[in-house]
Amino acid sequence: MKTFDVVVVGKGNAANCAALAARDTGVSVAMLEAAAPDESGGNSRFAGGVMRFVYDNVNDLRKLIDITDEEARTTDWESNTRDQFYDDLYRVTNFRTDPELSEALITQSLDAMVWLRSQGVRFVPNYRAQSAVVNGQRRFFGRMPLEISGGGPGLVQAATETAVKKGVEIFYETRAVSLIYDGLRVTGVRAQHKGQLVEFKAKSVVLACGGFEANPEWRTRYLGPGWELAKVRGSRFNMGDGLKMALDIGAHPYGNWSGRHAVSWERHAPDVGNLNLPHSSYRHSYPLSIMINADGKRFVDEGIEFYNYTYAKYGAEVLRQPQQFAYQVFDAKVRPLLRPEYGDKAVTRVVANSIEELASKLEGVNANGFLRTVKEYNASIKKEVPFDHSVKDGRCTEGVDPPKSNWANTLDTPPFEAYLVTCGITFTFGGLRINHETGQVMNVHRHPIPGLYTAGEMVGGLFYFNYPAGTGLVSGTVFGRIAGLGAAAAAKAAA
Repeated sequence: MKTFDVVVVGKGNAANCAALAARDTGVSVAMLEAAAPDESGGNSRFAGGVMRFVYDNVNDLRKLIDITDEEARTTDWESNTRDQFYDDLYRVTNFRTDPELSEALITQSLDAMVWLRSQGVRFVPNYRAQSAVVNGQRRFFGRMPLEISGGGPGLVQAATETAVKKGVEIFYETRAVSLIYDGLRVTGVRAQHKGQLVEFKAKSVVLACGGFEANPEWRTRYLGPGWELAKVRGSRFNMGDGLKMALDIGAHPYGNWSGRHAVSWERHAPDVGNLNLPHSSYRHSYPLSIMINADGKRFVDEGIEFYNYTYAKYGAEVLRQPQQFAYQVFDAKVRPLLRPEYGDKAVTRVVANSIEELASKLEGVNANGFLRTVKEYNASIKKEVPFDHSVKDGRCTEGVDPPKSNWANTLDTPPFEAYLVTCGITFTFGGLRINHETGQVMNVHRHPIPGLYTAGEMVGGLFYFNYPAGTGLVSGTVFGRIAGLGAAAAAKAAA
């Protein structure tokens, strides 16, 4: 048996933020990580590292990175004001996001990023995926001009190094299996450590060990038939253990339990995330493509928005197609604009010098249906509207279903390329109801459970149906920090 003031279950971004926030108040802190060191860090290790936070102008960004006067003057840094952030979050969640949680997330987001920087995490401009040079000027778009240096792995590494320096004890290969609960208060965690049952006593426990995206049985139960067939983008250790432990003692389930973040993903990617190929399976340039299914038909409006606002729901649309796959089809005009992952070795790519040749090479696709789709699509484009991939350009189609609202280009310039994708699930939206000010978990009667806090993917009520890119890591930081401070305050009060 080991004793600490605060025990944090998990070791991803939210868990690290909870541990760091608690430790900075002077309490003793332990983190329990189910994985060995080389696989540790949860889904955060697989994240791209983009961050969506409030900033009014370049001066707010200067709180996080060094920007010269020349760079400030000659670059369009865009903005993501509170109102813009609220509009995006409410729009993509069909206005269902919890008002108190979303207010905490949005109003504390910039301060949380400044705090994260103070913990050793570095930010860099997001040149790779969210900017373009237009008429000689660098322009950022999608309201995410910054990302973490080193992406998700860099975030976890920096936070872990700081936690160790500050005296947080980390126990690897230690899978939490149940809460120690006397009916009144949570007083610790039971865990399996290398085949032995170990008890960690604590005055407060923070659960920050992810959703149930790696659990095919739970996916099928809550998300529906067919979801056991989805690829898992991230950690194989996110089996819903923390949710089960909390629900077992009467925690209140909350949010969109049939909802999930799921993207277009390399069809032949590993069944679970591979840290040696963390981003190789991304296929996020689809707004510049037409996506076709086994019948050769389009099935979504690829260009209704920047990928930031549709990628987390379009994976589910791919999963609904016959045989759970689709092809993203491009021609040579837009090939230079595709994200770097399209050039990786672990890519299923078909190349041809004519549309007819491409049709004959698309395995499992109705060639005549595909040729008919391309002919109708090419004829429907408003060609008089200029193409500009850095804005919603209004270059759309007319008379085809589904329409394409922006970035519609004729497929007429060889070589033509098609990329085979399926659905990759990132995380699940269902979670626990919490007090937004302290991170404390509420029970089924909406009373606080003494000694129990949560953060990260386990917070229910933020995301419904869809998700604006870059919000997950920011949510983990904001609510991880809140839960860590809440757990530390309760531990001190119980001393």
